[in-house]
Amino acid sequence: MADLSKIVEDLSSLTVLEAAELAKLLEEKWGVSAAAPVAMAMPAGGGAAGGAPAEAAEEQTEFTVVLTDGGDKKINVIKEVRGVRSDLGLKEAKDLVEGAPQNVVENVSKQQAEEIKKKLEEAGAKVTIK
Repeated sequence: MADLSKIVEDLSSLTVLEAAELAKLLEEKWGVSAAAPVAMAMPAGGGAAGGAPAEAAEEQTEFTVVLTDGGDKKINVIKEVRGVRSDLGLKEAKDLVEGAPQNVVENVSKQQAEEIKKKLEEAGAKVTIK
């Protein structure tokens, strides 16, 4: 039980950004999504009309940059991906580019998404923003 108490204590000290990253990692690890229960819970609380404005606002403030094609200049694209995602090593960035379509970054502002899209397109990639 001491280990569980330690986990709870560690989780309590996370910042909002760290908690979001943890949720993302757990979703990837276990192949589940935390978004589905939230979407289902919203209509129960305020009805479908009450949930729609909140969902629309969320779509407008958080964007995902998706690499749809690495293009002909993959080395340049890999360099840009590593510039955007400093957490990726060379192999991981290469795998991301070669495994397109792939999410490059998630939950960023529209301005950040546009900047990343511009950088990747200048390197030769095809990119969309969701």
